[in-house]
Amino acid sequence: MIRIGLTGGIGSGKSTVADLFRKRGAHIIDLDVIAHQVEEPGRAAWQGIVEYFGREILDAEGRINREALGGIVFRDRAKLEELNRIVHPAIYDEQRRRINDIRGRDGQAIIISDIPLLIEGGGHKKMDVVILVYVSPDVQIERIMKRNGYTYEEARDRLHSQMPLADKIPLADFVIYNEGTLEEAEAAVEKIWKELLKRNRSQNDKEIKQ
Repeated sequence: MIRIGLTGGIGSGKSTVADLFRKRGAHIIDLDVIAHQVEEPGRAAWQGIVEYFGREILDAEGRINREALGGIVFRDRAKLEELNRIVHPAIYDEQRRRINDIRGRDGQAIIISDIPLLIEGGGHKKMDVVILVYVSPDVQIERIMKRNGYTYEEARDRLHSQMPLADKIPLADFVIYNEGTLEEAEAAVEKIWKELLKRNRSQNDKEIKQ
């Protein structure tokens, strides 16, 4: 098995790229989805968040209001780091469980972990392949404002809370420039997919010989 990390930034279109890999047969583990799950009421991450940030960040049903929480942490790097410290252990435990489950069912599976903060957290060092989805900062802000209804300042704050995508390029094995058409993204994904198949076969052959 090769360890593959897919990353990007807010507004880069990473989810669209993940879906294109899924269409080709990849198993996608979306750590953003897992983050929502481990923050469900009563779970350990939920308790840690409430203890640190207070019950003011809960909605009427006792769930974490992610917009309210985001409004806090995206303006304060120390609080963002504390949020990550609370949530990340639970996320990565669930990621490992899902990888083991997939491998138990399909030893030839290609598993791609979709991790927004892959490089910020140093997780890229544990990957065999890192795929970066890149767009310019101006495009990111434009997409965030359109998708979420944020003001320019709100979109900028969220963008500035993340490592610039340009700084991630040297750390990636493949870069998908995602400002063009869907067809262009498809072509880029197809090219990378063929290389992933080749690398996965080679790694599986090595594991069999061992």
